[in-house]
Amino acid sequence: MSRILVTGATGNVGRHVVSSLAETGHEVRALVRDPARAVLPEGAEPVRGDLADFDSLGPALHGVDGVYLMWPGIPVDPRVVTTVAERAGQVAYLSADVTDLEDGEPATIYHQEIERLIRASGTRWTFVRAIDFATNTLAWADQIRQGVVRLPYGKAARSVIHERDIADVAAHVLTTPGHDGAKYLITGPESITQEELARTVGEVIGREVRWEDLPPEVAREQLTAAWGNPAFVEARLRAWESFTHTPERVTGTVEELLGRPARTFRTWAHDHATDFLPA
Repeated sequence: MSRILVTGATGNVGRHVVSSLAETGHEVRALVRDPARAVLPEGAEPVRGDLADFDSLGPALHGVDGVYLMWPGIPVDPRVVTTVAERAGQVAYLSADVTDLEDGEPATIYHQEIERLIRASGTRWTFVRAIDFATNTLAWADQIRQGVVRLPYGKAARSVIHERDIADVAAHVLTTPGHDGAKYLITGPESITQEELARTVGEVIGREVRWEDLPPEVAREQLTAAWGNPAFVEARLRAWESFTHTPERVTGTVEELLGRPARTFRTWAHDHATDFLPA
């Protein structure tokens, strides 16, 4: 069985990658900042390390057969990306819906940079390009508790994906043959408007939730204050507006790879129901 290093091992996706690998009998090494505090599945080996600290990665990479790599919200360090790729021999990188062109949107350009570094490293690689995560709707939790979600473009049709499907795909490509050089765009099984997403969460938790379209100029101001990145906000607003007339893409890649359909958003809402209930 393979020995796989999982970065972001306690995060939304990484913890499920750890579980998927451990459940299928693979050796799992979980990169964490504090092994004493990490809560991991039985059999997973915690190892201290941080992608923001190049010198901390040596022990974590020693003797591994592959790496699940996700990049946290920090500047891209070419030394780290290249070293991880070269030492691992095989990388599954959690990317986004990007192109191979040299430029891109602020939301995806760092993914392009990391993909270029991995390709140049000479390692075996697979890019798991995930459409927006269903977990991003957790940002609506406070509004859902109040019964009204106020955001722009409620008619934007999204194909958000369950984080467990992302993890299962990543574990699969790291432990089965035939995925070297593949760029898999993975999505949820259907395209659902944002107002339907909010309403679905309400139905699951037994609470009426309505959507109130916020004018884009108001949303721009609020999101810029919250996210601190005007270029990213502009990119998101443009994307959401485009999804009101051209729904976000839906692919069958999850089913093709795993032999079963991608989980629905309603399934995701059931899995996260307690996150939307009053404390």
